[in-house]
Amino acid sequence: MSLTRNQKTAAKMVGVVILMGSLSWASVPFYDWFCRVTGFGGTTSVAGEASDRVLDQTVLVRFDASKERGMPWDFKPMQHEMEIKLGETGLAFYEAYNPTDRPVAGTASYNVAPYAAGGYFTKIDCFCFEEQVLQPGERVTMPVTFYVDPEIVDDGEAKYVKAITLSYTFHETELPEEVAQLAPATEAVQN
Repeated sequence: MSLTRNQKTAAKMVGVVILMGSLSWASVPFYDWFCRVTGFGGTTSVAGEASDRVLDQTVLVRFDASKERGMPWDFKPMQHEMEIKLGETGLAFYEAYNPTDRPVAGTASYNVAPYAAGGYFTKIDCFCFEEQVLQPGERVTMPVTFYVDPEIVDDGEAKYVKAITLSYTFHETELPEEVAQLAPATEAVQN
């Protein structure tokens, strides 16, 4: 049985639609992987331990905090900047406060500027790795442990970076199920 010209064209168009749908579905995880591997777009690296090499060359690290519109927390860095040696482990703190009368969950997205430094800014531990839940009136201090990889000096573009800005934006997220189940009971007791 032979296909007509219209049937062949229709089959090709269906194939194109399926291919385009597959590529768009795969683009988000692929882009995320690409950014983590290359540091593209200010995405940082993650390490399990401190750098084994420390250089005398220093870099200024600035800290920035913001919130998504509607996020009720107060959120700020506890220090605005610090100077560290390349490869030296740094420890910085951010503060979050929930001024509401309800538990609020949040997750932090982050980036590094300039983008060329993103792949060399390495986090060892960070509050941004996990969802945070603050109870009504709760104030917390959240650490981030990091270093700037000494290999930055071998990068043709990044070696001229003298200051790096680490920025976090907190977004309100849905409460974890175990906290959400407790929230109505808490509200009833307060009323």
